[in-house]
Amino acid sequence: MQRRLPNQEFRKLVPKLREKEFYKSQDQRKISWPEYNLSKINELEEMLIFIRESVNKVSSIDVEGRVGKPMTNPKSLAKAVLFCEMSGLPEREAQGWLKIIGPFLGIYETLDDWVIGEAYNRFEVAFILAQIFEKTKNSDGILVGDGTGLETSRRQNYGENRSSTKEFITSIVDSREIVQAFDFSGKDECRAMHLLIENVDGKYLCLDAGFNDRGLVQKISEFGMQPFVFPKKNNKLNGRLAWRLMYLSLYNNIQQWLKFYHQRSHSESFHSSFKRIFGIITKIRFSCKLTQVTARIIIHNFRKLSYYKRLKG
Repeated sequence: MQRRLPNQEFRKLVPKLREKEFYKSQDQRKISWPEYNLSKINELEEMLIFIRESVNKVSSIDVEGRVGKPMTNPKSLAKAVLFCEMSGLPEREAQGWLKIIGPFLGIYETLDDWVIGEAYNRFEVAFILAQIFEKTKNSDGILVGDGTGLETSRRQNYGENRSSTKEFITSIVDSREIVQAFDFSGKDECRAMHLLIENVDGKYLCLDAGFNDRGLVQKISEFGMQPFVFPKKNNKLNGRLAWRLMYLSLYNNIQQWLKFYHQRSHSESFHSSFKRIFGIITKIRFSCKLTQVTARIIIHNFRKLSYYKRLKG
């Protein structure tokens, strides 16, 4: 005879999980200031070298049969885009800086502000940046995911517009806040997560109640990761094996389960720092916005990896 699942007891437990001080919080990870300071001191030089070498190592698309004025080297344009997002400079100011720094980056053409601005709309540049993102990330196996809105105007922070956002990003990061995958299509975050998990490699994946979906939990398990998805108070334990095992694990060992789940705070930390450091999305066309977000994520990942590399050293 099949044993009855403790559905009623589980439902009574769920509201308590949100109560203050129910979860025994863990010590926060401390910053190693000597390595952090050193990474900041050397950041400019290392970032410029990274931009030059990472773009040079990937392939570019050769467009045959192009009519009209020859196009500027796509790799030079990709380097210019990464430099703009690294420095936070608009195209006009970047034009002047690239006259000085361009040769160090391997940019030997003269790029005016219009050419730099149009580089964000070039699919050849987007192709290069997508390769760099995939080649320069790595994972510690502890993955967390969430979605957030990205402001496209300062006015969205004030008055009746304070909660409005025009763009939405769903991301998966590891416990070091290194981005493993992201979706900028504007899809519902749960639907986007179904696709993102196909492109990551990890041991665990922690998600909040917005991703409370039996199909997603099963899919996470099938991809070899242990799911930690925060429950809703109307959830039942009945369902697919991965769903039952996940919440029976919570029911039988609450504090241990919550200890893993609350790694999810790293996704909130990433989104907060990403928006604070890089500011609003300044581009208008969607293809330009995607290029801008991709470039910013590449730079974010490099900065994080540089710091953690020093910790290991």
